[in-house]
Formats: sequence, C-alpha cells, structure tokens
Amino acid sequence: MQQLNFECQKKRYTEEDHSFVICAYKESPYLEECIRSLIRATDGKNVLMVTSTPNCLISEMAAKYKIPLYVREGASSIAKDWDFGLSKAGTKLVTIAHQDDLYHLDYRRQVVRQANKIKDPIILFTDYGEIRDGKKVLHNRLLRIKRLMLLPITPRIFQHSKRLRRMILSFGSPISCPSVCYVMDRLVLPHFHTDMKVALDWASWEELSRLEGSFGYVAKPLMMHRIHEDSETSHMIRENVREKEELEMYKRFWPAPVAKRIEKFYNKGMKSNQLK
Repeated sequence: MQQLNFECQKKRYTEEDHSFVICAYKESPYLEECIRSLIRATDGKNVLMVTSTPNCLISEMAAKYKIPLYVREGASSIAKDWDFGLSKAGTKLVTIAHQDDLYHLDYRRQVVRQANKIKDPIILFTDYGEIRDGKKVLHNRLLRIKRLMLLPITPRIFQHSKRLRRMILSFGSPISCPSVCYVMDRLVLPHFHTDMKVALDWASWEELSRLEGSFGYVAKPLMMHRIHEDSETSHMIRENVREKEELEMYKRFWPAPVAKRIEKFYNKGMKSNQLK
C-alpha cells in the first residue's frame, strides 16, 4: 500500500515539460552546430536562446532556426546568464545548453524518463563524451575517472542518498555541467554564484546535494562536450582561476590541509581539458 501511495503522489513529467536554453556568448563558430543538434532532437519544440552579448551572428541564427531570443542587459556574467536563461524557459525541467556542445537525439527522452523513475528529483544528468580536434572521444583518462566516481549512484536505488552524493562531490565534480537538467521547483533564483567563474556549477551541486531528494544519473553518453583553446574553461585553467575556486570548494568538505592535497591531485586530471 505504501508503494502504491508513493506512485500516486509522484510527479509525472512529459517531454513537453522540458526546455533547452542555449546560452550564446559572442560569436562562437560552433553555435549553429549546437542549434542543429537540438533542433534534430526536439523538432524545434521548447528550444530558446539567451545572450548578454547580442550580435549579428546570434540574431541570424535565432531567426534562421525560429528560436526565441532573449537579451539580458548588463555586463556579461556566466552566473547571471544562466539564471536569466532558467527564468525564461517556463517549463518544469530545463537544460542549459552550452553553445559549443552537441546533444544526442535521445537526451530529452532519457532525462524525462529518469525524472519519472526516481523519487523527488533535484537535478538529472547524463554521462558524456568529448569533441577534440573535431573528433568524438568517448574514452580517455578523465572520462574514466569521472565515471568511476559516479559508479556508486549509477544504480537508481542509490540516487536518493544524500550521503553518497556528498561523498562523491567531496573528491571533485564528476557531473558534466552541460548535461544537467534542472528541476525548476527545487531551485530558488538567482541560483548561481556570481563570484565564481569556473566552479559555479560544482558550487550548485554542493548546495543542491544538501536537499532531500534525488540526483538522477543516466549512465549513457547523451551529449558531447567540446574541448578547444578558446573555451572559457580552457582560459580559466591557463589563468589558474579554476585551481583557486576548486580549492575553495574542497574546503567546504575538508579541513584546509586535506583540501589542498586533494586539489593538487585532482588538478592533474583537469589538465586534460587543454589540447596541448
């Protein structure tokens, strides 16, 4: 009887409850490829674009693919742009699509399906691959490490465990930010930290990991993250911004001396985000 009551009370989502929000920045040569992957996967339904750096390329792409475009006024900020995008979606489930990345035809169906299988979802996310020098890469050292870190919550029965997800996050952030689907009624906007440039996604997972509910993980590579020298992540690695912010994150879980040791070890793996 208890199981029956749970099934009756559990929220149900459909694919119409999900939106992709493309956060467009400056003039990315990969923007159209990203848009095409989303159009193919959704027939153009519930796909929109936001930007704080309006330009002809972004406007032309929005017009060409008939995507609603919203412009945020003020200085460009990753945190503010993401919050702005989430606020414009208007659906229960939202994925912030990064303009350089590609999404699998089955991404929407799989995350919605997972949302309906787990108890009280907070976020949903998938495994991912990389695009390096124009080639798709599904297996390398960094991807193997992240999959190993997520192994404890691969079984659905463990995705509700607050203790497990906080243990995983205490050793780094294996969750691919562009793969994440946010359950909007679990967020309070503004959500992202404006004082962070790289680890703001990890900070988000850490805060959300404190809530009662589930982190829904789909252990299938349903999006491809592009690694290139002009990406913001690569810039921040070269400028050591990532190193400083990640140390701050480790200190949320560990005493400072331990945090420094873990950060140095984990930072070696992060160097694979660079092409050279």
